[in-house]
Amino acid sequence: MARIAGVDLPNDKRIEIALTYIYGIGRTTARRILTSAGVRPEIRVKNLGDEDAGKLRTIIEREYKVEGALRSEMAMNIKRLMDIGAYRGLRHRRGLPVRGQRTKTNARTRKGPKKTAGAMKKPAPAKASGAKRTA
Repeated sequence: MARIAGVDLPNDKRIEIALTYIYGIGRTTARRILTSAGVRPEIRVKNLGDEDAGKLRTIIEREYKVEGALRSEMAMNIKRLMDIGAYRGLRHRRGLPVRGQRTKTNARTRKGPKKTAGAMKKPAPAKASGAKRTA
C-alpha cells in the first residue's frame, strides 16, 4: 500500500484514480502529476515501484497544496470573509447557501432538517372545581 501526502492509497485501483483519494487532487491534476513523473496511469497501486512512488511524492510536495495545508487555507479564507463582514461571510455564519441559490424551497443540505413553523396547540385548561357545596 502506497502512502502519499499522509493518505494510504487503495491497492487495487489504478494510480490515476487512487491519487484522487488525496484531498485537493482531482482527475485532471492526477493526470498532470503522472505525466510529469513519467508514470503510466493504468498501473495499479500494488504494482507501483518505490522509485515511482518517490517521484509522485516529491512532485506533489513541491508543486501542490494538498490535505491539511489546503484545508487550513480554505478555512482561513472563509474566516476572513466572516471577519470583514462580507455578504458571503454572513451566509457562511448563518449556515445558508453562499452562491445565490434559492432558500424558500430546497437548500436542505445547508439548512439542515426542516423545522416546522406554526402555532403550538394550547394545552386544555384544567377543570375548575368551582365553589364547594355546603349542605
